[in-house]
Amino acid sequence: MRLVLFDLDNTLVDRAEGLRRWAWEFCADHRLGPEDAEWLVAADRDGLEPRDTFFAAVRARFSLSESVAELIEDFRERNSALIPVVPGVRCGLPRLRAAGWRIGVVTNGDADEQLGTLVRTGLAGMVDGWAISAHEGVGKPDRRLFEIAAGRCEAPLDGGWMVGDSAAADITGGRAAGLHTVWVHRGRRWPQDDGAPDHVVGDAAGAIELLLG
Repeated sequence: MRLVLFDLDNTLVDRAEGLRRWAWEFCADHRLGPEDAEWLVAADRDGLEPRDTFFAAVRARFSLSESVAELIEDFRERNSALIPVVPGVRCGLPRLRAAGWRIGVVTNGDADEQLGTLVRTGLAGMVDGWAISAHEGVGKPDRRLFEIAAGRCEAPLDGGWMVGDSAAADITGGRAAGLHTVWVHRGRRWPQDDGAPDHVVGDAAGAIELLLG
């Protein structure tokens, strides 16, 4: 039985595009300008900025009446609906399953946000299991999160594959967990001096074709 684990944000789904859509919508709702949308995208730091810190800064910058908690809740409700699935993934995942692969998602992030993305995009029904760091109490690159995902897929971890866009969390972490690795470069150069991935692809669809080949 073959196992492949995918990262979620900016691997199976285009979180960066979803965030841009949310920023433009947020600015329209609050009568803000294009430069404010650019500020929101930059302040998000590609999803690395903690939600409470991010929205505290948003609230202060734009003198909003909503509380940080209310802003976070509104974001969770709306953002997952705006995130698109990466082209080629919806047709590629069923092909992997048909070829005998067990498919999992292993992702860092807020439990409600990530689960909302999985459900609203329909990806939850295309994979065999998932592990979300905030829900499990452990995050990538810790081997334990990969082990949880593999267990939910009912497949052995060692010898499987990890596909993701983070050099540290997905590739270094995946390799330490005994997985072969595929790095989604997103137009970037490999950022480390050593420990290169087994393969480099432009997007998740390319990784799927690689695995099927």
